[in-house]
Amino acid sequence: MKYGLNIPSAGGRDFLALGAMVHRLDPGVVPFRKATECQIHVSGGEFNVAANLADCFGLKTGIATAMVEYPIGELIAGHVRAMGVEPFYKWFKHDGVQGPNMATVYSDHGQGIRAPVVFYNRSNEAAAQLTRGDFNWKEIFAGGVRWFHSGGIFAALSPTTAELIIEAMQAARSAGAVISFDLNYRAKLWNISGGGERAVAVLDRIVKNVDVLVGNEEDLQMGLGMPGPEVTAKAKLDPSAFLGMIEKVTKRYSQIKIIATTLREVHLANRHRWGAAAWINGKTFVAPICELDVLDRVGGGDGFAAGFFYGLLNGEPEEEALKLGWAHGALLTTFPGDTTMATLEQVRALAQGGSARIQR
Repeated sequence: MKYGLNIPSAGGRDFLALGAMVHRLDPGVVPFRKATECQIHVSGGEFNVAANLADCFGLKTGIATAMVEYPIGELIAGHVRAMGVEPFYKWFKHDGVQGPNMATVYSDHGQGIRAPVVFYNRSNEAAAQLTRGDFNWKEIFAGGVRWFHSGGIFAALSPTTAELIIEAMQAARSAGAVISFDLNYRAKLWNISGGGERAVAVLDRIVKNVDVLVGNEEDLQMGLGMPGPEVTAKAKLDPSAFLGMIEKVTKRYSQIKIIATTLREVHLANRHRWGAAAWINGKTFVAPICELDVLDRVGGGDGFAAGFFYGLLNGEPEEEALKLGWAHGALLTTFPGDTTMATLEQVRALAQGGSARIQR
């Protein structure tokens, strides 16, 4: 039993995620109030991890999610296929006017001293209508699944999505899979579905089923109601605030074996310092600090989770698993969009101290 986890051996599917798919409209450095054109990125906090693991790390992954029969659904489903992720869809029909819809996220890049701005249109979202019984978990897990993952963004969408996460985690536990959860606390989402008090109640029930937890000290404080030090910009690269909360988390959730987070200090919209830290079965590990020239920051945390999970699934030493997550998350911010364009060789090279010298 490595890392305190009983990770099934290879065979069947390596990784299955449950969450909402979205399309993100991206006008680059132009704010939306002045935008004349946008790129479209396919995304989803849970899907991104599955896509990264498939495309960069070569694992067999799947996504359980809602899909709507209309052109935006076709666009998103095409990206799922392109990233090599096996879909398990609950299908919805669009009425031509009101939905149900695939959610839209609006996110510009900001520039320099001007921060990025993110807002949503999740009105009548198909994924928010997902509920217990929508997926045949016995059939999905029948061929073997090594790792199951979901996150706090999906949990925040509706009362039924939180219940679905718990149902899926119980099925994953019965199937012998490792269970992970990214707290991904988003105040805007929780504020329209009961606020912080409901978030703590919902996430507490979910986290009681979790082996591997991803979240920074702010996620732990806001999502789990854990007391902790005041979160300041200067503290972001100091892992002591995060590591200092581990004992409180593991005392409440004694079944958790791993807690990990990225560390990010934002100097400017496109200039960040980047690190990572993890508590793994009683031991703490801290990744190096690097300076990032950020092209697109969205998805960096999901990139970290994918690289870290790959290291654990691959049986890497703890410190190497953390560095793989750190390196992949850093590389992901240098690409447009929310999912990876990196290769495993690039990730390993950066994790081992590689540079940006031209490759000839």
